[in-house]
Amino acid sequence: MTLLRVGLIGPVATTIPAPKNGSVELVTSLLCDGLVERGHDVTLFSVGQTQTRAKLHAEFEQGYWQDPHGMWPWEMYELYNVAAAFERHREFDVIHYQGAYFPMSAAFSRLCPLPVVQTIHHQPVAGELQLFRKYPDTHYVVLSDYQASAMTGLSSVTTVRHGLDTHNFPLGTQAEDFLLFLGRFTPGKGVLEAIEVARRTGTRLLLAAPESDYYRSSIAPHVDGRLVQYLGELDFAAKTDLLRRARALLYPVQEGEPFGLVLVEAMASGTPVAALRRGAVPEIVRDGVAGGVFDSVEELIAGLPRVYALDRHVVRAHAVEHFDARRMVDDYERLYRKLVQR
Repeated sequence: MTLLRVGLIGPVATTIPAPKNGSVELVTSLLCDGLVERGHDVTLFSVGQTQTRAKLHAEFEQGYWQDPHGMWPWEMYELYNVAAAFERHREFDVIHYQGAYFPMSAAFSRLCPLPVVQTIHHQPVAGELQLFRKYPDTHYVVLSDYQASAMTGLSSVTTVRHGLDTHNFPLGTQAEDFLLFLGRFTPGKGVLEAIEVARRTGTRLLLAAPESDYYRSSIAPHVDGRLVQYLGELDFAAKTDLLRRARALLYPVQEGEPFGLVLVEAMASGTPVAALRRGAVPEIVRDGVAGGVFDSVEELIAGLPRVYALDRHVVRAHAVEHFDARRMVDDYERLYRKLVQR
């Protein structure tokens, strides 16, 4: 089968993958390595501190997360990184931008004779979609059917769900008596609802995420060091250790999201998920197999015993079957070939 020349553009906020947490950086790294392993000629557009098996093109030595005051406005750094790939378009068969924020690559699609693939990592609103439709030649990738339902008026939309190196998440067969919350501290993530679950069930809750203004103003007053404990932002080893030992991952999300990589991380560890039915959750967590999907916090609390009783080997098997990185690479490789042949 013919090998492809891929210009893969990552965000330039930090290295790929990120030193601690960064879902876009992680899946970009996994995709890049997976394509290289299959023999494709991949050039990764990232920052100079990135370590990769692909060819590296770096416009900047470090990312703007590492220098938030010096590298401003950050949008310009993203734009220059995208432009660098299109300036080299004759070296590729396809250009793919894994943009964490805006689909900047779309604006170049009329200037470039190659297929341009743009993965959307957020849930777009109506105003954004009007802009997307100005560049119909861009091939958009979404992360779930829930996200795809919002992409109205666009002729080329493909769903490719995230994947992880599931073998890097050790199976935990002996759960300890605590619940876990992982993710960003924002109202939409349902942190306060997770704390409510802990209080009403008397179950210890561990919170692990980077500190933020919302944490300091709204979450910290509830952290007592006993029932509710804050661990800060974890590195990969600490996160996987917690995941495999948790009784369940709480995901009482309040706003619909296009995906939830932490759900896959928990299930790959054998830890079932207790989540609210928002966004893409029902597509990721198979109710009664890999966790429980509920319509309210009341239902979630009542259903926790059912979640605890799930077979952790079966939970992990669900993640491996549906959300392994190899399946994600398969899907992107298939899309690239279709677009190039067209």
